[in-house]
Amino acid sequence: MITNDKMVISDIVLFSWAHALVCVDFTLWPHLMLHFSLAQIILNQRLQPETTNNIKAATKETGNNNIAAQTFTFRDLATATKNFRQECLVGEGGFGRVYKGRLESSGQVVAVKQLDRNGLQGNREFLVEVLMLSLLHHPNLVNLIGYCADGEQRLLVYEYLALGSLEDHLLDIPPNQKPLDWFSRMKIALGAAKGLEYLHDKANPPVIYRDLKSSNILLDKEFNAKLSDFGLAKLGPVGDKTHVSSRVMGTYGYCAPEYQRTGQLTVKSDVYSFGVVLLELITGRSAVDTTRPNEEQNLTSWALPIFKDPNRYPELADPLLKGDFPVRGLNQAVAVAAMCLQEEPLARPLMTDVVIALSFLWGGTEAGSAAVSGASSPTSIYDKMIGANGSHRGEDSLRERQQAVAEAMEWGSNSRHNNTRSRASSFSSF
Repeated sequence: MITNDKMVISDIVLFSWAHALVCVDFTLWPHLMLHFSLAQIILNQRLQPETTNNIKAATKETGNNNIAAQTFTFRDLATATKNFRQECLVGEGGFGRVYKGRLESSGQVVAVKQLDRNGLQGNREFLVEVLMLSLLHHPNLVNLIGYCADGEQRLLVYEYLALGSLEDHLLDIPPNQKPLDWFSRMKIALGAAKGLEYLHDKANPPVIYRDLKSSNILLDKEFNAKLSDFGLAKLGPVGDKTHVSSRVMGTYGYCAPEYQRTGQLTVKSDVYSFGVVLLELITGRSAVDTTRPNEEQNLTSWALPIFKDPNRYPELADPLLKGDFPVRGLNQAVAVAAMCLQEEPLARPLMTDVVIALSFLWGGTEAGSAAVSGASSPTSIYDKMIGANGSHRGEDSLRERQQAVAEAMEWGSNSRHNNTRSRASSFSSF
């Protein structure tokens, strides 16, 4: 007999994938049918522990080359992590512990997440994450290498990212650790934005990430950002639906206000969360910090009055930057964060347009390619970011924002040259 917990999981996961089969392109049906079968198999692991092999068989029979996730035994992963020794522990979260390991079969260094066996959320995250990351592939999403579903054990195996999470490099860093410079912060913001853009605009149906926060943004050696932890992700609305309804989940301080109030979830909920993360990158402050005075404990509430006065924008800059940032770049980053944090969801920009704006702010190669691609007019970028829903803000506000985006583009076009020159100067000082 199936337990109540498993009944709930099957209701959530299997219904979601059945819904997906109806809504997406016919060409994706075989691919989704495989994952629907995988969900059923994983759900039945407690009754039939030996059916781990059935997952391999189901994958093999489909002949679908897009399924890259490997299956591991618990023994494989215990060996990889030296029996989950404390010295291999690299992180711990609400769903379990993360260990650094080395696969005996290939020698590859990996991150192994061992989910908490004592709860519904652990099982749900396992299911959703295997399914989502088997379907979704992008340079700014963490790569799932494989999983283990031996008996009661639920483990996920990812690529290992040496620099850990954004939280490790931004919030409460030790005195001997070098803080992130401005350009690294903007690069990380751009990478996270690209990951969300892929989920919202390229995935079909769209995927709402629902748990964007600094601890879920992982960094490789080049400070490229990758979104991780897809356990709370949900398929977005399709057809004429404007939202999906869901039990409110996520992390306090990052959740969009309308989602907290109503449980109604849209891609604009993710945009709000991104605004919080961007504000963390600008300020070096945590979304919620109970050690600060009452009026400063919630980062967004503290920043909102400052958004209204551009002369106060420097107050938002992380003191650890010691003034080493372009003033125009700071002003434009604050403007983007303010747009993302609009109370009204329809007034928030799409992630596609956030990516364009941040490409100019970072001043990397994306700035040039964005200009060539056709989104090169300051007015057109601004109009895209606010959309028709921004008309109520008034002509004065419109002119101010258009000027802000124009300045962002002007600054972005020169930033690469200035950054290169400053780095050359730094090297010459050795």
